[in-house]
Amino acid sequence: MKLLSVAAPLLLCLTPISATARSIDLFKSSQAPIQVQAQSVEGDNPLEYCTNPAGDILQIKSVDLTPNPPLPGKTLVIEAKGTLHDKIEEGAYVLLEVKYGLITLLRQKADLCEQIVNVDLKCPLEKGEMALTKQVELPRQIPPGRYSVHADVFNKDEKRITCLEAHNIEFRGPF
Repeated sequence: MKLLSVAAPLLLCLTPISATARSIDLFKSSQAPIQVQAQSVEGDNPLEYCTNPAGDILQIKSVDLTPNPPLPGKTLVIEAKGTLHDKIEEGAYVLLEVKYGLITLLRQKADLCEQIVNVDLKCPLEKGEMALTKQVELPRQIPPGRYSVHADVFNKDEKRITCLEAHNIEFRGPF
């Protein structure tokens, strides 16, 4: 649950990866593979938008993580700036999925207003400019490996607030 309380608000308030779709070689087509470039969130972070953020309620200006990548047993400082184009009220939610390699550790729907108290915010969130600075103490016991996080966030009317992903966040063992 601690992971949810850190990950959901981070992904709300907050390395391009290229996905290649290969053409099916049924007719020996010489067509080149389609290259899809993920759109990175501005700042020093591993975040990417899941979809084009142009119509999202939250327009993120930047998210900075210190240190980046995060380190077990250290304080993670999150600084985020953005603009809300609509008021966020009770009933907003986040669909959160956290994976350790290929293993799904967490897949759940969480009440956004219950989670944002962890970053010192509360519902309703009024539209307008927002800035957030939060320190999070990361536990020393985070198992080494690669983690991925996906958060799709909606308001009470099912309109997308934002959708963010972080792939291959690597935690290493003690040095």
